[in-house]
Amino acid sequence: MAQETLSHIGELEAAVSEVALLSEVTDDAAAKYSGAFRSWLIGVSRQVKTLYHRVLDLGDYTLFSIGEAPITGGDILRVIIILAIALLLSKLARYAIRRVGTTDPGTQASIYTVGRLMHYTIVILAVFIALSTMGIDFSNLALIAGALGVGLGFGLQAIVSNFVSGLIILFEHTLRVGDYIELDTGLTGTVKAINVRSTLINTNDNIDIVVPNSEFVTTRLTNWTLGERTRRMRISFGVAYGSDKELVRKAALEAAAEVPYTLTHMKGREPDVWLVNFGDSSLDFLLLVWVNRQGARRPTRTTAAYLWALETKLAEYGIEIPFPQRDLHLRSGWKENATSPEGLSSPPASGPDRK
Repeated sequence: MAQETLSHIGELEAAVSEVALLSEVTDDAAAKYSGAFRSWLIGVSRQVKTLYHRVLDLGDYTLFSIGEAPITGGDILRVIIILAIALLLSKLARYAIRRVGTTDPGTQASIYTVGRLMHYTIVILAVFIALSTMGIDFSNLALIAGALGVGLGFGLQAIVSNFVSGLIILFEHTLRVGDYIELDTGLTGTVKAINVRSTLINTNDNIDIVVPNSEFVTTRLTNWTLGERTRRMRISFGVAYGSDKELVRKAALEAAAEVPYTLTHMKGREPDVWLVNFGDSSLDFLLLVWVNRQGARRPTRTTAAYLWALETKLAEYGIEIPFPQRDLHLRSGWKENATSPEGLSSPPASGPDRK
């Protein structure tokens, strides 16, 4: 029993010795790798400090001069930071203005104008503040005028013209976001945005077209929704001669009442039907109808809706829609020998050749 106990004690001492040896090996390895990691961290720290000092040195390095004011890398960095903060503030301000707006189209246009003008004001102030931090003396207006003159001479006339035209559009309110317009070129669509250089027009086919702002100032523009959101449309149609005019009028007015674009409860703007011409094949009528905002913004679709309703009502009342036709009259008294195309085109034979 004693020998067995001594044997177990010996095995335990051997195990303890092995654990102690393994612990020493682990400590040595940990110390070795810890030293390598510490060395790597020290190296990285030195590199970061070196880069930091180089950046500081670049900030004090004079890149160029404006007048007597030296411009360093730090000045350029400050300008970039100031402009970035200004753009962020402008974006937040316009977002706040849009949040307090309503869904009324006129108010929406005014809110857009205020937001755009605020954006320009913040950016211009930020530019002046940024240039002031660079030590530029704005009392020397000749320097600024010279810089503008050089810029215009190098082809900035179009950009400046479009920018000024954009400001004119915003202040005059002759063109607003949400208006439905038509240019001399035939382009029609809804004003989606008025930017620094151009205006974005969205057509009824959902195509965005960029138009320079100067075109809205120098050329004629038709704004279908400037004063009011409604407009009067003229729908031409014709019926066969002999049709009852009063029945035609009744059918046309009923057709107009069934189209959802029609304004029916506004005094002085009720639908009407005019007889305007005696055509070659038809009595020509004109359906005059005032349409709401949705109809005014989609003239082609609105015209198609009224023509569809007119054809349906005219067919319902049995009123004939004419088509071009010609009457051929055959005169009697043909000569006896004119019984063939040859006889029609050749005179009768005479003399000895006649049989």
